[in-house]
Amino acid sequence: MPYRGLSSNPRSGAVGSDENKNLGGLLFFRPANEVRKKMRRITSLKFAALAAFLIVPLSRQPALAQAPTGPQGGAPPSQQQQKPTPQQAPAPGQQPPPSDVSISVDVPVVTLDVVAATQHGDLIPNLKKENFRVLDEGVPQAITNFAPTDAPITMVVLMQFSGNAYGWFAAYARYWADALFPNLQQRDWVALETFDMKTRIEVDFTQDKDEVRNAVYHLYFPGFSESNVFDALIETTERLKDVKGKKSILLLASGVDTFSKHTLDQTMKALRGSDVPVFCVGLGKTWTNYLDSRGSMSPHMDYLQAENQLRTFAQETGGFAWFPQFDGEIPDIFRSVAAFLRHQYSLSFTPSGGGKDGKFHKVKVELVAPDGGPLTIQDQKGKKLKYQVYAREGYQASKPGVGD
Repeated sequence: MPYRGLSSNPRSGAVGSDENKNLGGLLFFRPANEVRKKMRRITSLKFAALAAFLIVPLSRQPALAQAPTGPQGGAPPSQQQQKPTPQQAPAPGQQPPPSDVSISVDVPVVTLDVVAATQHGDLIPNLKKENFRVLDEGVPQAITNFAPTDAPITMVVLMQFSGNAYGWFAAYARYWADALFPNLQQRDWVALETFDMKTRIEVDFTQDKDEVRNAVYHLYFPGFSESNVFDALIETTERLKDVKGKKSILLLASGVDTFSKHTLDQTMKALRGSDVPVFCVGLGKTWTNYLDSRGSMSPHMDYLQAENQLRTFAQETGGFAWFPQFDGEIPDIFRSVAAFLRHQYSLSFTPSGGGKDGKFHKVKVELVAPDGGPLTIQDQKGKKLKYQVYAREGYQASKPGVGD
């Protein structure tokens, strides 16, 4: 009965009883279940760890792709590719992108109407482009266009019709002007203007010469004793700016200015800036001769100055000035005026210096032989003749930025 005491105690570790065997079996199988559970937990942990190991790199890739650029954590700026902006210059050898912007350049062109005549007043025909040399401020220029002109005459007859000198000048202007019309052709255009204190358009441009002659005949009494020749020239030149063709002014006046709003310098500037030649027929000598015949001892300085002004008007614009003393000179003078206008050579050049300095440029036109030397003109007997070239003496260049 020693075993009954042990068997009655379930915690007894005695071996050999049936109860202990059962307990032993129980003790054997209980650890196996726990091991299996632990193994399952360990296995699940391994699978979780493996899944985490595989999933974490995949989850990091989008984060790397979306990483901010620049100094905040991305690649350094020098290693990044930047898109070119419109302000950046194209790389060497790379053509710039096409643009719709066009650039226009205003190139000035100077045109001169030139007349060549002998010392006797005979015109020199059949000249060619090679016979002319143009100097702009002493610098030879390349002639781009050349042609002899035979265009219709477009002329304004500008007459002094004032009451000074007892209406002397008005009377002579009316009388002498009539000699012009036989030298005009049917296709020529002519207008009539008179001036005293103001300038008046008596007849606008017309090809009806009789209409102009009748207007001259119906000039009776001058309205004022003033003769504002400076104002009259400037106003007439302004009106001719929009008139096409070969334009000119035939001025019949004493040249004495009495009350103009403009000065001589302003008048010269306006004439230099135009392309209108002025042909002057001075009326002053007839009056001074009359005074001298009546015993006048005056030097007539005002009329001498007036002659110089008329001569300057003509020379600066490429015209000519006459100062007749007798009525018999008038027909030849007006024939010369018509011949000058009909037998001109038109020369054009682009100033080599740009022509945009705002200054007045002196221009000289010379006749040259094919070898570049002076041109020789001979008469029918082989005698050398002197000659003169008539052209305006310069042009007014535009200021920088004007017309660009």
